[in-house]
Amino acid sequence: MHLLNTYCSQDEAEEAVALLKGPTRVASERDDTDTIYNLFAEATWANLHSLEMYDLPELKALLMDRASWGQIQIQRHQEILRGLERVSKKYDLKLPAHWQ
Repeated sequence: MHLLNTYCSQDEAEEAVALLKGPTRVASERDDTDTIYNLFAEATWANLHSLEMYDLPELKALLMDRASWGQIQIQRHQEILRGLERVSKKYDLKLPAHWQ
């Protein structure tokens, strides 16, 4: 399991847990008067997409309309892929070929 995200409220963390597949854990952490909630779960593309992280929902929308891309969409696609390459190294994930 990896630390996927941090939330300011327990409700937000629990809502996120409901979206995920596989084992999950929420751990609270106090700092002075603030409490944060760390969400641990399996780092999969499906879980990251469910949490709407790393521009994955935007990538999905782009890929659905790939035939009509202009220069702006091509550049944005490249930007997203560069970010996802870093994510794939961090979590030891493989980028799906159909995303490229």
